[in-house]
Amino acid sequence: MHDPGGTPVILWFRKDLRFDDNRALAHAAATGRPVLPLYIREPNNGPLGAAQSWWLHHSLVALGHALERLGSRLLLRSGAPQAILSDLIAETGATEVLWNRRYDPAGIESDTDLKSTLRSDGVAVHSFSGQLLHEPSRMKTGTGGFYRVYTPFWRAFEASGEPEDPIEARSTLPAPAEWPDTETLDDWHLLPAKPDWAAAFREVWAPGEAGARKRLEAFVRTGLAGYAVGRDFPAEPHVSMLSPHLALGEISPARVWHATRGLSGSVPAEDVTSFRKELVWREFGYHLLFHFPALARRNFSEKFDGFPWRNDPEGLRRWQRGETGYPIIDAGMRQLWQMGWMHNRVRMIVASFLVKDLLIDWREGERWFRDTLVDADPASNAASWQWVAGSGADAAPFFRIFNPVSQGEKFDPDGAYVRRFVPELKALPDRFIHRPFDAPLSVLEDAGVSLGKTYPLPIVDHKAARERALAAFRGLAGPSAG
Repeated sequence: MHDPGGTPVILWFRKDLRFDDNRALAHAAATGRPVLPLYIREPNNGPLGAAQSWWLHHSLVALGHALERLGSRLLLRSGAPQAILSDLIAETGATEVLWNRRYDPAGIESDTDLKSTLRSDGVAVHSFSGQLLHEPSRMKTGTGGFYRVYTPFWRAFEASGEPEDPIEARSTLPAPAEWPDTETLDDWHLLPAKPDWAAAFREVWAPGEAGARKRLEAFVRTGLAGYAVGRDFPAEPHVSMLSPHLALGEISPARVWHATRGLSGSVPAEDVTSFRKELVWREFGYHLLFHFPALARRNFSEKFDGFPWRNDPEGLRRWQRGETGYPIIDAGMRQLWQMGWMHNRVRMIVASFLVKDLLIDWREGERWFRDTLVDADPASNAASWQWVAGSGADAAPFFRIFNPVSQGEKFDPDGAYVRRFVPELKALPDRFIHRPFDAPLSVLEDAGVSLGKTYPLPIVDHKAARERALAAFRGLAGPSAG
């Protein structure tokens, strides 16, 4: 595969900011030709919001340092990929461009056009798999369609055999004799300035490939056993917290899957299966997005197109700020603000509250999550919001409306999660930690809580809101999903 001419190869990093299990990188290194690692800040493809922009900055710093240790470097350019690649090819004489495939609609459209244009200009282009465990175009139902229900998708996934083994990282990457110009990360202003709302992120997260591997190893060692049950309890340590690393490709799903093999002596099988089903839910989201590109904008089920959503800016604002008067909701929304992340069980509870208690369009929630989550993902975010709203594929029925009090009492029984993120309630006894509005005045006074002053009264009565939501749902008519 060695090219005696030594013309450079452009290795275009996107949401695959890693060396390990990176097939485009492995192919680039195997050519023996000089490799130009490139990251493009595209106008329409990149971090989904402000929180993920913070993550991207630190991830690119980590990738740049890793490349430097190999005697290479990361080129940064801003603009439309076609113009950037054409300029770089003209500057360097590169004759080949390599990338790992992406599966969001804008990415697919851009890559398809680029591949055609570059090839017509005589440039070789090769794309590789590895961002998912399956190729969405190849997973078909018995009738040749796509899966709209998760369980058959999971069964088909299982029946298709084990995912490919991850490939090991390359230890060398040939460098060019001269390096083209590069922009600097500071010029991109990805970090918040004043105020630095991401200050607490640094205490929780270590963006970059090394941080991803450490997170995976720690989870397999201490968090995976007990996952099947413990994953629903937000104060418990049974969460992998790998989602932001997966979102920007600092670790591949194949590497994560591989790490859960051969654990039968130390981890119960049901825990491994439960965790793998979460990985495959991510796959299902991309399967849906691939076949229904408008997943973040349109109801998957047309039946919901006539749903009477309420315009409630104040309710939306109170939800966003964690000031609803329901402790489990407020704890989740404040965790999101502090960490750029929220426990999965709580995501379902807060989403149900927005959509069903407040009757606010699920798209408002999807928009807020994509801006505030470090793990913002175009497929999982949209698929999960539509699932909760009842409008999506394999959706929870709309009439399944979470009670924020009983959900809190069931999954945060001693109030540890609420006390962490809603500290003004920390002195309340367990009995009232999820229902301060039911506590006697003397109990509130002893705990230093003044409802309506130090902690808000509920912005809606759940029982009445539930009836209102069910009435709205009963008024719907029309075809079911497509």
